[in-house]
Amino acid sequence: MKLDTILVHAGGEPDPATGAIAPPIHLSTTYEHTPEGEATHGHIYIRETNPTQERLETALAAVEGGEIALVFASGMAAVAAYMQTLPSGSHVLRHTDIYTHTRVLGQDFLPKWGCEATHVDMTNLDTVGNAIRPNTKVLWMESPSNPGMDIIDIQAVAKIAHEAGAQLVVDSTFATPVMQRPLQLGANVVMHSMTKYLGGHSDVQGGALIFREKDERAAQAGEVRTVIGGVLSPFNAWLILRGLRSLACRMERHAANALAVAKALEGHPNIEAVHYPGLPSHPGHEIATRQMDGYGGMLSFRVKGGREEALKAASRVKLFFNATSLGGVESLIEHRQSIEGPTSVTPANLIRVTVGLEAAEDLIEDLVQALG
Repeated sequence: MKLDTILVHAGGEPDPATGAIAPPIHLSTTYEHTPEGEATHGHIYIRETNPTQERLETALAAVEGGEIALVFASGMAAVAAYMQTLPSGSHVLRHTDIYTHTRVLGQDFLPKWGCEATHVDMTNLDTVGNAIRPNTKVLWMESPSNPGMDIIDIQAVAKIAHEAGAQLVVDSTFATPVMQRPLQLGANVVMHSMTKYLGGHSDVQGGALIFREKDERAAQAGEVRTVIGGVLSPFNAWLILRGLRSLACRMERHAANALAVAKALEGHPNIEAVHYPGLPSHPGHEIATRQMDGYGGMLSFRVKGGREEALKAASRVKLFFNATSLGGVESLIEHRQSIEGPTSVTPANLIRVTVGLEAAEDLIEDLVQALG
């Protein structure tokens, strides 16, 4: 069955009680059980399982081709839950360009849990192999990366991880399952900030881990969620399930618009570089073409003249909103170093762009006038 069809139908069976085609929302926090504590209808308490969450997890596992999915209150709740499954003394190897709060978790929180994180340029496979330690338990990467749009060879890094007895986790938020399916390329786990494209309308927060196999690590992550409580609300689960239905159509437009914008900006006299894997000039273009079905709706570019000129460009836009996040129908722009704060490692002249569903011509016109 084609992915577009799976997205529409997974977790979408008619309600057995009413025949409703639209999935119901079950807001109950507790469910009837026997005096001995046995579930009479499959659920006992909302923090453990609930029907709306179950529908979404069924859909995500089907979409990514995994055996089990777990959903969380946010993308970072999902990241933290996975990291909390690692035994004390573990080493985490991650890519240099990575979402800022994933980096902060590795620097500030993993040491408190008795673990350590280091980073390398994962676009260089020799560097990855040389950075593996005897206690390396997981390699963590994003492709495309945030905000530099680096492309990493998932299949090759998975081979390195598995030869070292480690797992590979891929944050595939930028690509979505429509553009990339890391489990089929050898990854053990795929992570999504569902707040972004999966929700698709800038009005819901959530995160997910989808495991290729229903293994011990998956069971441990589920236990972390239950005990520590980073649980997705039923209403948010319902909104994200609804967002999945139109994901394929939306991603087609996001990607087409982003490619048009990237092509228009490449060569602009006030731009130092455009980072978009759909451009042949991108160093990861060949790998992206091989492992992705399209190049996504995210891009970044570096403005000539440094930080001040980048800020001027961001301040002149009329159609784009200066706002954080991504994946909604509207186009957003941000000076990423300012958003990331004083510990940012992002170049001072880099602007990150979320290309929405507006007419590409209007978006291009707005950016060109903003650049002067």
